[in-house]
Amino acid sequence: MKKFRKVLDGLTTSTPVNPGGSPVCGSAAGTPSAAHTPRELEIQETLMSEHFQICKTVRHGFPYQPTALAFDPVQKILAIGCRSGGVRVLGGPGVDCHCQHESGAAVLQLQFLINEGALVTACADDTLHLWNLRQRRPAILHSLKFNRERITFCHLPFQSKWLYVGTERGNTHIVNIESFVLSGYVIMWNKAIELSTKTHPGPVVHLSDSPKDEGKLLVGYEGGTIVMWDLRAKRADFRIYYDEAIHSVSWHHEGRQFMCSHSDGSLSMWNLRNTAKPFQVTFPHGKTQRDGRKESCKPILKVEYKTSRNSEAFVVFSGGLSYDKAGRRPTLTIMHGKAITVLEMDYPIVEFIVLCETPYLNEVQEPYAVVVLLEKDFVVVDLTQSNFPIFENPYPMDIHESPVTCTAYFADCPPDIIPVLYSIGAKHKKTGYSHKEWPVGGGIWTVGSQTYPEIIITGHADGSIKFWDATAITLQMLYKLKTSKVFEKPKTGEVGRSVELVEEDPYAVQMITWCPQSRIFCVVGISAHVILYRFSKYDANTTITSLEVRLQCEMEDVISPSDTENTPCFSDPSGHSPQLHSPRSNTPDSVRDSIPCLKVKDRMIRMPPGYQAELVLQLLWVDGEPPQQITSLDLNSAYGLLALGNCNGLAVVDYLQKTVLLCMSTVELYGSSDPFQRLTRSPRKNRQSTSDFCMRGLSNFYSDSKKRIRTSYQSLTELSDNQVSLDLERSKSPTSAPYSPSLHNDPRGTGEPVSNLRSCHYSPVFYLLDNVKGPGRKLSLPTDLKTDLDHVNGHCTSPTSQPCAPGRARVPGGPEGARLARRGPGRPPFRKAQSAACMEVSLPVSSLTEGYPSRRAMLQQLHGVSMYSQDEHHTTTYSWSERESRENSFSRSRSSSVSSIDRETKEAVTTVQFAESYGRKSDTLPTPCLWVGTSLGLVLIIPISIPMDEQERQEDPVTVAPTGTVLMLKGSVLRFGFLDCGGALIQNPYEMWRDQHAPEDPDRPRKRKLVNFSPSSSQEASGDGHLAVVCSERQAKVFLMPSQACLYMHNITESSFVLRADIVSVCNSVCLACFCANGHIMTLSLPSLRPLLDISYLPLTDMRIARTFCFTNGGQALYLCSPTEIQRITYSQEMCDNLQEMLGELFTPIETPEAQNRGFLKGFFGGNAQTFDREELFGEAAAGKASRSLAQHIPGHGGMEGMKAAAGGAVGELARARIALDERGQRLGELEERTALMMSSAETFSKHAHEVMLKCKDKKWYQF
Repeated sequence: MKKFRKVLDGLTTSTPVNPGGSPVCGSAAGTPSAAHTPRELEIQETLMSEHFQICKTVRHGFPYQPTALAFDPVQKILAIGCRSGGVRVLGGPGVDCHCQHESGAAVLQLQFLINEGALVTACADDTLHLWNLRQRRPAILHSLKFNRERITFCHLPFQSKWLYVGTERGNTHIVNIESFVLSGYVIMWNKAIELSTKTHPGPVVHLSDSPKDEGKLLVGYEGGTIVMWDLRAKRADFRIYYDEAIHSVSWHHEGRQFMCSHSDGSLSMWNLRNTAKPFQVTFPHGKTQRDGRKESCKPILKVEYKTSRNSEAFVVFSGGLSYDKAGRRPTLTIMHGKAITVLEMDYPIVEFIVLCETPYLNEVQEPYAVVVLLEKDFVVVDLTQSNFPIFENPYPMDIHESPVTCTAYFADCPPDIIPVLYSIGAKHKKTGYSHKEWPVGGGIWTVGSQTYPEIIITGHADGSIKFWDATAITLQMLYKLKTSKVFEKPKTGEVGRSVELVEEDPYAVQMITWCPQSRIFCVVGISAHVILYRFSKYDANTTITSLEVRLQCEMEDVISPSDTENTPCFSDPSGHSPQLHSPRSNTPDSVRDSIPCLKVKDRMIRMPPGYQAELVLQLLWVDGEPPQQITSLDLNSAYGLLALGNCNGLAVVDYLQKTVLLCMSTVELYGSSDPFQRLTRSPRKNRQSTSDFCMRGLSNFYSDSKKRIRTSYQSLTELSDNQVSLDLERSKSPTSAPYSPSLHNDPRGTGEPVSNLRSCHYSPVFYLLDNVKGPGRKLSLPTDLKTDLDHVNGHCTSPTSQPCAPGRARVPGGPEGARLARRGPGRPPFRKAQSAACMEVSLPVSSLTEGYPSRRAMLQQLHGVSMYSQDEHHTTTYSWSERESRENSFSRSRSSSVSSIDRETKEAVTTVQFAESYGRKSDTLPTPCLWVGTSLGLVLIIPISIPMDEQERQEDPVTVAPTGTVLMLKGSVLRFGFLDCGGALIQNPYEMWRDQHAPEDPDRPRKRKLVNFSPSSSQEASGDGHLAVVCSERQAKVFLMPSQACLYMHNITESSFVLRADIVSVCNSVCLACFCANGHIMTLSLPSLRPLLDISYLPLTDMRIARTFCFTNGGQALYLCSPTEIQRITYSQEMCDNLQEMLGELFTPIETPEAQNRGFLKGFFGGNAQTFDREELFGEAAAGKASRSLAQHIPGHGGMEGMKAAAGGAVGELARARIALDERGQRLGELEERTALMMSSAETFSKHAHEVMLKCKDKKWYQF
C-alpha cells in the first residue's frame, strides 16, 4: 500500500516553487515533495520487480544477409543461415524460430538430420554445431572446433550417423554425430590423387556417397579433380581430371552417371563405365560464334539433376549466362527435356534446393518444387505446372520491400479492426500464384489461450504504410497504403530545390499516429507534410483539402524579456498566421517563399475502399529556406484537432473545419512566463540556410565516415567490413579543401563548454540532426566531411563533387549563386540527398556503452559536425581529425541546472498530447488541453475551448489560448501520461468510427459519438484532479493537477539518455517503460516512480534501433534488429513463463517413408549384395582416435540419446516408442516375407531340378 500526500488547490502557496511554477522536488528517486496536506490518498501499487523479465519472443521478416539453406523432406521444415551467425527455422503457419550462434560467425552450410529433429551448422570460424530441434527453443548439444583446417563442405548421408567434412587443404574428415568426435578415418588429399600429380587439387567443394553403393564416396575438388573413393578398400576407384574448376556435382538416382557444373558456364555428364572423358558437355546459355567457338559464360554455381517417373529429368542450375548480356538479372534455369525455362530473379541467388518426394537418393526423385534463397527475397517455384508459377509466400518476407523508417505497435486493439483491414487488403493481393499448398508446412502451432488483437504498423522510405496482424506472435500482412498517391508526380522539367534535396525518397514516412477506435490515421512525411486519413468501406470520389502553414522562426524576431511584456499570447494574424498561397514550382530559390515542398493533387480523385486522404497539411518555405521537419504530432478524434511541432514552433489544426487555429513560435507560447533570459540577436548580413540538413532525408542519421556507411539500399548486403580512415578518403576527394569556418561574435559575451552542449532533438520516434541557430552555436557540415559523404564506398552521390579546374573558382551567379551566397564562405551546397532510409552505420559498442552526456553529443558523434565552444578568453574549433582524439570532451559532469546548460533562443517541440486536464491552477474541472514538451525540458499546458453541440462544432470557431503555464524537467521531454487519483490510466477521449461514405439512412442520421474518459465523469474524482506523468530524456516527474505540485521525481539516467519512453499497462496495472541509449530497459512504477526493472539488454549499435524501438501494452516491445527483420521482445514475467506454449513445435513424430521395393531378383542377386557398415570402418576400434590437436570437442547437454530424451513430454515419448515398435515389427515382417519367398524359390528350384534329373537319368549321352 503506497501513500502519498495530496496537495489541494489553493494550499500550495507555502510550497517553494521554481521559476517554472512547479514545486521543488527532492533529487532522490521516488522521493515525494515536502508539501503538506490535511488529506491523504491511498494508491495501491500492485507491480513488483517479480512481474518483469526481459525475453526475446519471435523474429519476423527476411533473414538478413543469408548464406545457407537446408530442407528436411520428411519433417517439411526449412532452415536459413545468415552472415551474422543467425539461423531461422521455418515451417507451417506460426512455426518460425530464430537461433543465434554466440560467436556471431557466418553460417557456411546447414545439414538436417532428416526426421531426427536435429540440425548441423558449419560456421566460418571452422566450428560444427549440433542443434536440438525437438524443443521449442532450439539449443546447441555439441560443438566441434577445427584448429588446423578450415571447413569448406559437409555431407550427411540419409539415416547415417557419420558426417563427412571437407576442408580447404583437400582432406576429408569424418565426424560421429552421436558423440560429435572425429573418427581416425581420414581421406588425405595426397592419397586421393595420383602420386604423379604435381599440383594441389584445391579445397573440397563436393562430397556425396554413390546412390548405387554407400561404400563409395565421390569427392570433388575445386581445381577440377573428381575422385571416387572406396571407403572399404581405402583407395580410389577412379580419378577424373578436368580442365575447368568444379562448383557442384549431382548424381543420377541410379548411380551410374553424374553431372558437374563448371566455372566456364558448362555442364559435363560423366558415366562410371568410362571416366576418361565426359560423354556430354553443354553450354546451356553459350551460343556458337562465327569463328566456331562458344561465347564465354558466367560460372554455373550449382546444378541439381533430378529424375521423374512420368516425364523427362529436370536439370536446375543457377548462373551460366553469357558475359556479353550486361545488365541482365540473376537467373535460375530449369531444363526439362528439350525445354529450357529461364526465371529472372530480382536479387542475386544465394542458394537453391530442389524439393523431391523421397529422401532416398537411389529412388526416382520426383521433384515438385524449387526453393530459391535470394539476397533479399525467398521464392518457391512450382515444378508440377508447365509455366512454373511461384507459391504465395505465407511468411512476412517483404517487410523490407522499401526500407523501414518508423514503426508503431498497438496491443489490445478493437477486435473488429483486423478483419476489416484484412478484407480490404485482400482485394489488392497479387494473382498468378500456384494453387497448390505451400510445400514447407512442417511443425505444429496452436493459438495460445491468452491472445488479444495486436497490430504493427511500419512506415517506409517510399511513403508506403503497412498494417500487420501481430496477434499471437505471428505476423501477417493486412493492408498497404501508399501516401505518395496524394501528391502530383514531379515533372521531368521541374528542378525545384525540394526535388534536388530529397529526390530519392521525398515521401519517406517519418512518424505515424493512429486512433484505432475512430480509425483516423495520420502520417508525417520527410518533406514537412502531414496527411490525415479516414477509413471507409466504400470507394469515393473526393478532393483532398490542402492547408499550408508558415511555421518559421526568424532569428531577428527572437524577443528579449523586456519585449515579452508587450507581446500578446496569440499569434499576430499579419505576422505569424498561416498564409495560403498557390504553389510556384518554377520560382527561383532566391525568392522561393510560402510554397510547399510537394504539390497536392487538386482534382477530383477516386479513392478505393480503405484509408482515404482527407486533409494534407504542409509547412512552407520561408525566404528561400525549406521548412524544418516535423518532430511531434498528436491528434484527438473527440476534439477534432491535430497538433504538430518542429524546432520552430507549434501549430494546431481543426481538421473538422479545415482551419489552422494556432501557429506560433515556441518563444511566443510562453508569453510572460518564459523561464529563460533570451536575448536578441543582431541580424545576419548574409542569410545562411538553417536547413542544410532538414530536407536531406533520413540520411542525416547515418553519416559517419569512420564507421561503416551505406549509400543506397541497393548495397544493403554489401556492407564493407573495412573501416576506411577519414584522412585517406579526404586525400582521394577531388574537392577536398581546408575548411576555415568563421565564427559569428556572440552578442552575449558568454559561452558554454562543449560538455554543456544541449540536445535540440525532436522526437522519440524519429531523431533528426539538430541544426540550431543559437548565439555562438552554428552547426554546419565541414567541406571535407561533405566530400567524404559524396564519395562514400566509391559512389559519387552529389553533383557538387565534380573537380574544379585549377585556379578557377566557382563564381556565384543566378539561383545557384544565391544559394552559395546564403550559405556563406566555405559551405558547399547540398544538391542531391542520399536515400532517405539507406544510410546505415554500425557503431562500436564500446564507445556507446560508456554513455553520452546528451543526445546532441551522440548526434555529433554520429555526424561529425563542427562543435564550437567559447570560454572567457578564446574560441576553440574542433575539426574532424581532432574530434577523434577528443571524444572524452563529452564529460559526464554536466550541470543539473537547465538554465545554465541551455541558453538557446530556439527550442524544438519534442512531444505534444491532447488530454482532459487543467490549464490553470484555478481550474476546478478538467477541460480539453494540449500538453507541449520542448527540447529544453519545459512543459506548456494550453487550454482549448471546444463547442459541445455537434452543429456548433462544425460552425463555431475553436479557441486555443496559451496561458503561460510552465513545468520544468531535465532533458528533452519525451512522453506524457495521465492517471486518476486511484492510480488508473486515464484514456484519451475519442470518437466512435462512422463511415462517412456509407449510404444515408433517413431513420438513423449519422452523428458523432464521443467517448470521454475524463476524471470528472466519476463522482469520487470530480474535484480531486488527476496526476500527470512527464518523462524526459533524463528524468521522470509526477505532478498533481491542477495545483501543478511535483509529487514524485526520479532521475532515470545520468550517464546516458532515454531514447523511448511509454506509459503502458502490464498485469492490470500501469508503469513507465524506458529504453536508454546505453541499451538499458527500465520500468518504473506509477505514480511513485519506483525502479522495477533495469537490465542492460541491447547496446545501441545502430541508429535504426533508436528509430524503431517502441513499447506497447501487455509487456511487449519491438525494434528493427536488422534492415529486414523485426524483433519482438517481452518485459513481462508472465509472458516469459507462457512463451513455451505460444511458440510452435519444430519437430513432430513422423514415420520415415519406406524405401521402394527393388524386386526380389534385383535385390537378391544384384545391387547392394554387400551391406555397408560404417561403424566397422569409422569406429574407434577400426580407425582409432583422431589427433586431439586437430579439433576440439565442446560438450553440450548429452548425445543423441540425451537429445531424444529431452524432447519433452510423455506423449512424445509414447509416440516415438510406438513408431519405433511399428518400424521394428514392420522390418521383422518384411524379413519373414523375404525368408518365405526365398524358401519357396528354393523349393521350386529343387522340384524342377529333380524333374530334370528323373527325365534325363536313363538317356544316353548321344540322346541329348
